[in-house]
Amino acid sequence: MSKQKLIILTGPTGVGKTKISIELAKALNGEIISADSMQVYRGLDVGSAKIMPEEMQGVPHHLIDVLDPKEDFNVVIFQKMAQEAINKISSRGKLPIVVGGTGFYIQALRKGVEFSEEEEDSPFRRVLEEEAVMLGKEAFHEKLKEIDPESYERIPAGNVKRVVRAIEFYKLHGYPISQHNDTEKQKSSIYDDFCFVLTNERSVLYDAINRRVDIMVEDGLFEEVKRLREQGLTIKNNSMQGIGYKEILQYFDGEISREEAIDLVKKNTRHFAKRQYTYFKTMDDVIFFDKSQYDAAAGDVDMQILQDMIKKVCV
Repeated sequence: MSKQKLIILTGPTGVGKTKISIELAKALNGEIISADSMQVYRGLDVGSAKIMPEEMQGVPHHLIDVLDPKEDFNVVIFQKMAQEAINKISSRGKLPIVVGGTGFYIQALRKGVEFSEEEEDSPFRRVLEEEAVMLGKEAFHEKLKEIDPESYERIPAGNVKRVVRAIEFYKLHGYPISQHNDTEKQKSSIYDDFCFVLTNERSVLYDAINRRVDIMVEDGLFEEVKRLREQGLTIKNNSMQGIGYKEILQYFDGEISREEAIDLVKKNTRHFAKRQYTYFKTMDDVIFFDKSQYDAAAGDVDMQILQDMIKKVCV
């Protein structure tokens, strides 16, 4: 049985995936599946840099605005929803194109990583989340040191969600998640896919991130977070733990000033982009497109990259 065809476009936040993905979908008769952990939520528009209907140019998008902000969303749920979308798109004779910067989600989809039923609704998760709050993120992170030293080194203390996931996995299965991940990495893709990674010179990317945050503030980021907060959402909600939301919540809770919140969003986004780069380098069977290596004098850099992507697919 032949594998389903799949195109993946990923890369760090702020690199310009959206514009190229639209043109790619139009050129290849495709539909887009979002691999973004925040754009899946309704009402999280500004802070997630969500594409608006008028920007889609008629290209159908999936996994955007499908969950209430009070619902949980994780890699298990993403994998199921994305696989369903891929099947539906393929059945219509269209090409599924997965777009987003959440590398772990993308790899879980490509490799067909198997998750147990317990992992979707684990009895340990809420207990661990409460323990993380009680102990503080640094002390909670130390719990990983003995059971999974490799994950302890890989996962920063600030990423409480991943620390919880690593400890939860150990409690469920009795062996480290790092061992599980290393095994899964050896698998080949379950799809006939082309995975493109869009990158850029780091200083250029960081400047773009800083400008984008300023635009988000102008477009109403503070007002958006205030509205969500008035709806009863707090940092305990999965949706409010994304960059751009947790920092503004700190401002409304009186912990930091408005300017400090903006600077923190920029700083955390830059750090996130750096971690994304690190992750993408560990991915196998991917094709990198460095925007800084293209000749801007020759015309539209995005169009040059698009043409090269299409050539790869059509070979």
